[in-house]
Amino acid sequence: MGLSCGLVGLPSSGKTVIFNAITAAGVSSYNGSEMNRAVVYVPDQRLNRLAEIYRPQKVVPATLEVVDISGLKVGPQRNEHGFKLLGYIKDVEALLHVVRCFEDDSIPFEYETIDPARDIETINLELMVADSNTLENKIKRLAKKVRAGDKDAIRDTANCEKVYTAIQQGTPARKQNLNAQELDSIRECNLTSLKPVLYIANIKSIENANNHHVKALERIARDEGAEAIVVCGKDEADISQLSPDERQEFLRELGLKESSMERLLSAAYRMLGLINFFTTGEDEARAWTCRKNDKAPVAAGKIHTDMEKGFIRMEVFRYEDLMELGSEAAISKAGRQRLEGRDYTVRDGDIVAVRFNRG
Repeated sequence: MGLSCGLVGLPSSGKTVIFNAITAAGVSSYNGSEMNRAVVYVPDQRLNRLAEIYRPQKVVPATLEVVDISGLKVGPQRNEHGFKLLGYIKDVEALLHVVRCFEDDSIPFEYETIDPARDIETINLELMVADSNTLENKIKRLAKKVRAGDKDAIRDTANCEKVYTAIQQGTPARKQNLNAQELDSIRECNLTSLKPVLYIANIKSIENANNHHVKALERIARDEGAEAIVVCGKDEADISQLSPDERQEFLRELGLKESSMERLLSAAYRMLGLINFFTTGEDEARAWTCRKNDKAPVAAGKIHTDMEKGFIRMEVFRYEDLMELGSEAAISKAGRQRLEGRDYTVRDGDIVAVRFNRG
């Protein structure tokens, strides 16, 4: 499972600049497509060390897919256009909400002033309008079964109507504290307002990192239990085009320890509760992504669906033990290589081999 995120924000908030900073795609426009998409590798120094030890023919990092849609317009005709745009990010796991936190009269904006709270509310409205439309359609599709007395349809309709009503009252689905049954009823709708949000404060220069717009955005994120990261979009988009050595030098000059992509990925992994585990060998060293509490068969399914279906056991040792002892043979001799069954919870940094029934 690769991590997938969708960029949302108002026109001229700097979304495409942030897209370039994250992906190094170097795009300048949408070329009529209304959507940019890129897949980038997730940096993980542990995978580099595994490659040094095993010297595999191929090294495959975990991936991040970023979908960037054109800015959502403000105005009476925005909804139909918004539905179309938001359709591009229906299946992402999280939203990256870019908020303009700089003032520059040379860059036109939807409003005359900069106001993160207003801009966030505007985007939330777009998400909720689109979700209302999706829920209405599902309720209509279920109507015939409801009239026939289908218990599942009656339950799903009641849950959809509950979520719909709260959205109409201005509460995004992610803030409704939905239980497992309610989430199951709306799962196929892929509601955009249900997705977790990471806020990105786009600033003009590193000197503006603590301006009052950034502080306002950070307060909003804190009140929501969300996270906000500050990115100087233009500078970091330029940095993304440099060689690795030049990139590190430029980051040092800006007083930054890591790039925007690395900070964003760390925040996204925390937000979604994701971890990386590894498979190794002469052919390939590879990082895989799963959720923190995933059991061994579910994690094995990230490698191949057949592994989850036919799961027998998982051979596991820790990355830290390999770094300490130097080889699998030494790990085995020290008794730190384990056989785990279906109830084992995979941990960040596990190095695994899956035994499964191929039939």
